[in-house]
Amino acid sequence: MTANEYRTGPSGRPAAHIPWLSYRFTRRDAVAAGFYVVFLLVLSFVPGLVMPVLVMLVPDPVTAAYVLNLGFYGVAGLLAFLAARPYMVRETKILATRPVLSLSLIPAGVIAMLIVTMIGALLTGQVETAVNQEAVEGFVGSVSPWLIVPLLVVLAPFVEEYIFRHLLIGKLSRYWNIWGCCILSVLLFASIHIVGKESLSLPVLMPYLAMGATLVGIYVWAGNNFMLSYGVHAAKNLLGVILLYAVPPGLLQQ
Repeated sequence: MTANEYRTGPSGRPAAHIPWLSYRFTRRDAVAAGFYVVFLLVLSFVPGLVMPVLVMLVPDPVTAAYVLNLGFYGVAGLLAFLAARPYMVRETKILATRPVLSLSLIPAGVIAMLIVTMIGALLTGQVETAVNQEAVEGFVGSVSPWLIVPLLVVLAPFVEEYIFRHLLIGKLSRYWNIWGCCILSVLLFASIHIVGKESLSLPVLMPYLAMGATLVGIYVWAGNNFMLSYGVHAAKNLLGVILLYAVPPGLLQQ
């Protein structure tokens, strides 16, 4: 299959030209993206506005952090779902026309992501673990996997693919060069994972740059299908969660 085949809907018509589905920004997009950006900036730069109040209600800091993240991604996910539901239906139908290929692209995408990360590490030197990643690893290890999977495997990847692929490439490319949109998507995706935590050094950014670049490549290759990039993103996060729970911390760090 070529990328062009993925650009057609179940009827064989070009996906971008289905009359009832436009790639214009909507008010729902503005609400979903606005909530994501504002809430994320508040959590990153002025967490004192939220966490002290939450800890009063949920004394355990780990539980409080989980509740906060679940609430944030739960609301953001609902807003993204309401805004993107028609695209989700259409893109899922497209993937369902070739189920074997679609499913095989998910592990292939994860492997490609790992390879790109290794190449980046060879080019830039030893990849450094971001403060955000260290916090996530400590957070995940303290919470049941049955609670972590809905957050890090279902909700977070969906919200991020909606923001960084569907909006920043799929819709923004109507008004701006698509390659510029792709570069912006990769840079913002990487930066947002360490914003408010540390300096934007290349060794720290590299894993997120590699992940973002791979997801962008998959998304564009598949004809701007963010349900496919969501599947790859979710699978990558699931692999990370499995490793964090199944592999001893000392061995994992090595």
